[in-house]
Amino acid sequence: MQIDWNNTINEILGNKVACKRCGSLNNEIVVGYSRSPEAAAWTARPHTCSQKEECEARKLIAVCEDCARELRLRSRKVDEEGMMIMILQECRRELEETLDYLADYWMEDLDIDPDAMDQRLDEVAPDVFHEESEIRRRLEEEYLSLHRWFRDNGRRIPDPGWRGEYIEDIVELGYTTLLGD
Repeated sequence: MQIDWNNTINEILGNKVACKRCGSLNNEIVVGYSRSPEAAAWTARPHTCSQKEECEARKLIAVCEDCARELRLRSRKVDEEGMMIMILQECRRELEETLDYLADYWMEDLDIDPDAMDQRLDEVAPDVFHEESEIRRRLEEEYLSLHRWFRDNGRRIPDPGWRGEYIEDIVELGYTTLLGD
């Protein structure tokens, strides 16, 4: 008798989710938010804070139930699909923040003269625009990979209309997006 080890391992571990803190494999994982600097190591998504040792930004973390209890994390249990939905929603939230920044917030950050309010960020501060575009590009690539996961696994995309609205908002501002046209 010949055993297909790859298939056997995939059947056993296929729907398991690993704890980001201790590495244990579980059918369900506990997902929640933490502002703790050390939580950056357990994030369910890439965390880009430049000073991770001191970063108190809100981070989506995925850990097992025992680790969540030990960390006193307010969280909820999710399976693999539930975790992917939370990651997708978090990515969308960050994309919406970049959209808000391109639409208005940059004017406040750069203290723009009221006479220049009709200009776009790329016209006023190309360096700042380039940095913001890189952040948005990375987030859009992440969104597309998450979108692919749902398609590859035969799962419905939560709130599928979000993508179209985001594209329209970016295009209306005069910018391009990796998410389509």
